[in-house]
Amino acid sequence: MGKIINSYILPHPPIIVPGVGRGNEKEAAATIEAVKRVAKEIAKDNPATIIISSPHAPCFRDYVYISDKEVLSGSFDSFGYRDSRLDFKNNTELVSRIIDNAELAGLSAGGLTPRQKAEYDVSDMLDHGALVPLYFISRELADFKIVHISTPFLPIEEIYRFGKCIQEAVNSSNENVVYVASGDLSHRLTKDAPAGYSIKGQEYDEYLIDKIENADIKGLLATDEDFMEAAGQCGTRSIVMMFGALEGLEIKTDIYSYQGPFGVGYLVAKVNVQVNSGKEESDYVKLARETLETYIKESRRIEPPAWLKHEILNNRAGVFVSIKMYGNLRGCIGTIFPTKKNIAEEVISNAISSGTRDPRFQQVTEEELPKLAYSVDVLGKPEKINSLHELDVKRYGVIVTSGSRRGILLPDIEGVGNPEEQVAIALQKAGIQEYQNYKMERFEVVRYK
Repeated sequence: MGKIINSYILPHPPIIVPGVGRGNEKEAAATIEAVKRVAKEIAKDNPATIIISSPHAPCFRDYVYISDKEVLSGSFDSFGYRDSRLDFKNNTELVSRIIDNAELAGLSAGGLTPRQKAEYDVSDMLDHGALVPLYFISRELADFKIVHISTPFLPIEEIYRFGKCIQEAVNSSNENVVYVASGDLSHRLTKDAPAGYSIKGQEYDEYLIDKIENADIKGLLATDEDFMEAAGQCGTRSIVMMFGALEGLEIKTDIYSYQGPFGVGYLVAKVNVQVNSGKEESDYVKLARETLETYIKESRRIEPPAWLKHEILNNRAGVFVSIKMYGNLRGCIGTIFPTKKNIAEEVISNAISSGTRDPRFQQVTEEELPKLAYSVDVLGKPEKINSLHELDVKRYGVIVTSGSRRGILLPDIEGVGNPEEQVAIALQKAGIQEYQNYKMERFEVVRYK
């Protein structure tokens, strides 16, 4: 199974390429050093493919152009840097996967026929939006393929959806991929800027960097189109596409540099994809993981291991085992009250059920196992309550009961903001209408990750 292992936001001013700048690039020294740092990091990651989205690739209003030639080439000849040709193999298999996913999502994407290229005056050469980042990367890393994608003038919500199609395509491959979102920020930072000065220029750059640094996807997707236009930016759609490709992943942004030496905002940032936090797993999670991995690989149910602590082997409690993949729920099954002789047996039983018997999902496959994240909730004893005021969505889970129907919702669930929402979801899970008579109980959990 493939994965996006890291992603970066890079500017693309040709002047930072020494053969183009001829000394003038020194004014962007901080940007150049940051881009070189990125190139070294990408080389260390050693991806098979680099996906690069560029606002200077052929852009259409409602069509995502993806270069589909076997070899993609470009040069800085038009910027006065002769003998600067660069050639890259195109990952046409991944391109096809992306196009197919986009079609299923109702988005138009693909290449162009020779006749269409002539009609729209589209060149087969790589644009400088792609070429500048690739120039620096290719000095540190050899033998990688690329996928070159345009950023059309679709609403940014649609651009984000297309990014999700990229992620699905990568996940269905067998490659490690780095995503590079090429784009400059405002072109209106100073009076001598290429697009002229606007007070909105610096305002927009500060706004966008804040959204990026805090991974504020909702805020990013709510960006006003008029604000973008007033700032004279070119990179927002490329950045949004990248975040779409990272949806559901645990990410952390590091800003490497920002400057505007020529009246244009240049941002260099890394959006780290967190594979794991490096924190040692709890015994509860280790048991859940070993249980499911053994069951999937060997069709065998394990016995409680000897390394388990006394509290797991000698206490009884209801247990829920939750499984996520790339931040998305992959399975969750549990018991409100203990049904086995100890917590260890409860975890083993529910780990297998969570990975193989959750009716919302297909059974976990062996290929998915390395990508899974587990959490184990050990439930306290439920207590009856009479009012929503006795609930706290962060502290308490809730059980609703009407006759033989029962629904449960664990505490501290993402997207559940108040007791009304918590109870409504539990009722829906139980098939109980809100107007029907039902009883409520609350319970606390200890969550292990």
